[in-house]
Amino acid sequence: MSTSKTIKSALISVFHKDGLEPIVKKLNQLNVTIYSTGGTEKFIKDLGIPVIPVEEVTSYPSILGGRVKTLHPKVFGGILNRQDHEGDIAQLEEFNIPQIDLVIVDLYPFEKTVASGATEEEIVEKIDIGGISLIRASAKNFKDTFTISSMEQYSAFLDILTADNGVTSIAQRKKFAAKSFNISSHYDTAIFNYFNAGEVPVLKVSETKAQVLRYGENPHQKGYFFGDLEAIFDKLHGKELSYNNLLDVDAAVNLIAEFKGEAPTFAILKHNNACGFAQRNTIQQAYVDALAGDPVSAFGGVLISNMEIDAATATEIHKLFCEVVIAPSYSAAALPILQGKKNRIILVQKEVVLPATSIRTCLNGNLVQDKDRITDTLKDLKYATDTRPSESELEDLLFASKLCKNTKSNTIILVKNKQLLAGGTGQTSRVDALNQAIEKANSFKFDLNGCVMASDAFFPFPDCVEIADKAGIKSVIQPGGSIKDQLSIDYCNKNNLSMVMTGIRHFKH
Repeated sequence: MSTSKTIKSALISVFHKDGLEPIVKKLNQLNVTIYSTGGTEKFIKDLGIPVIPVEEVTSYPSILGGRVKTLHPKVFGGILNRQDHEGDIAQLEEFNIPQIDLVIVDLYPFEKTVASGATEEEIVEKIDIGGISLIRASAKNFKDTFTISSMEQYSAFLDILTADNGVTSIAQRKKFAAKSFNISSHYDTAIFNYFNAGEVPVLKVSETKAQVLRYGENPHQKGYFFGDLEAIFDKLHGKELSYNNLLDVDAAVNLIAEFKGEAPTFAILKHNNACGFAQRNTIQQAYVDALAGDPVSAFGGVLISNMEIDAATATEIHKLFCEVVIAPSYSAAALPILQGKKNRIILVQKEVVLPATSIRTCLNGNLVQDKDRITDTLKDLKYATDTRPSESELEDLLFASKLCKNTKSNTIILVKNKQLLAGGTGQTSRVDALNQAIEKANSFKFDLNGCVMASDAFFPFPDCVEIADKAGIKSVIQPGGSIKDQLSIDYCNKNNLSMVMTGIRHFKH
């Protein structure tokens, strides 16, 4: 039996009518019998094209306010019958069931309704029942039936319809069947996640938007981004974002979020860690002082600002080779300056809510956790030492804590006057992290006397505060919680260091 099929009949029931008109007109031109329901039926009639109401096939009206229209054996028998099966063919004749060769469905917009802030009643009413059933039935029977399951497929289907005058191949039908099951599984995932809200420990993730990257972390690895970048950024200029770019951009966005609404703040990131960071009265000075933190590592980095970038700042940035610049906006004069490098990626960050959970692969499964949404504040601090930090030191301590939280563990962050002097990042011991930070700060001629230190976890021994003291560091912020906390406290008391504890560990691995 031939695997090519000629479309002679179609059932059309869609939510979105945009792009449907040329398909309907082409089907009519090909003398295809069209069945339809409700608003879609009216849409087709208004085009002056003959259409048979599904009610005439089922002998049942649309009931329950439109909740039940197509759920009937005569509809699903027409879709699911096997055209090479004698028993199926006989039953179609016995029960007067029309053959349906094509199903076009566009589901109720469940996700958009949830995102709109609609009521629970409105959301529940946007759970499609008949549509999802039609999609699954016709996709299952791809050997005989063609399935269109989204308005996004209208254009591609019209090309197929036009190219061969309604004749379709089994390869085409199977391809669209796969798309249909993707649509249905994504739809069900969205509904489950809405109802579940964390009640059942089940991981269901579905992303239908994908971007093929040039390669992954290294050129020999394939790479993809699954998600909607356009929802969070407007790209104004430059090349495509790479796998490594995206990791750095993610780190940058999460870091700068800690300083939303604060004074002008600028960050420079490399390998997911801040190598330069400063907060100043102007965004230009914030950038200049951030760059001073490590002008070597800044080469090829990702830059991010918590406020509009002006022409003066853009002029300074333009002197540096950097991969990506991110800001909530750019002045009219700033943008042409930054666009002076053709490959430089320029992004406008939009106001969006980021996911509340993080997911990463682990062994033969996934690790899922809540994102670290706690930011250390003044009211959280426990004053552990006899000497208390000054007001300016407290500001620097909390500033350093935010940076520390967003830096790879083990980490030590050194800050003075709301400027990152240096960080020890991703070390196997806290002592190594501290020594790395001190050595790095010294290499760039920073004066550590009077600076503060932040640690992402407690000190198991007093060696870190001793090293810090000898380097000129005068105040420390750390979570506390070690059985040997008192040893560090005692050293600080004997040497006039101040130390505060937060009670919150900020590991980031």
